[in-house]
Amino acid sequence: VQDAASSQDPRSGGDEGSQRRWKEEICRILGEIQAPLSPLLLRLCHWLLPKLLTRLFLSVQLHRGQLEMVLRAARTPEVPLVFLCSHRSQVDGLLLSFILLSQGIGLPRVTVGAWPSPCLRSLLKRLGGIFLPSRMAQTLSDRDEGLPGAVLDAYIQEVLQSRQPLILFLEEPPGSLQLAEPARCWLLRVLWALRDGAVPDILIVPVGITYDIAP
Repeated sequence: VQDAASSQDPRSGGDEGSQRRWKEEICRILGEIQAPLSPLLLRLCHWLLPKLLTRLFLSVQLHRGQLEMVLRAARTPEVPLVFLCSHRSQVDGLLLSFILLSQGIGLPRVTVGAWPSPCLRSLLKRLGGIFLPSRMAQTLSDRDEGLPGAVLDAYIQEVLQSRQPLILFLEEPPGSLQLAEPARCWLLRVLWALRDGAVPDILIVPVGITYDIAP
């Protein structure tokens, strides 16, 4: 992150005013990616979500044998879990978060696509949602990602090192059957973290989601 900041303004040197401006910019970018989790909202959502699911669906079915394999994988020391998921509806992130939390795997960080509502975006961040920085979301094909890309790299490394489960949706709903550009961006961060030795290994868990009728 320091290298990216200095390369954008090499004439600034190490003066205190320049360092303060860059720190403020880095915190702003980090605030676009994530927010501190809200225990109150998490408890409220954990209480409301089963009631919502029973209204939406007749049942939610899990493969018990596969779930036991995931639980064993979650106990592997020093190795984070990354869930690569199909994407059928906007309910998928909440549904998977609830399942992982209720099974004792922990609250995951969930990559979220573009949401037009700032209020909903803020709410999802408090529940574990993470977003691409605004400048990167607008220029996904640009290879020069600058400071936002460096902050995102560092953030993903911290998530993996702390062994928080990470959920990446590979498609845009209702399932386009091709890798979405935001998903490509998130996947590159995970691969670079592994390449740079931020974590010794990563356990990849493929997740398939289907609905009789998508909500």
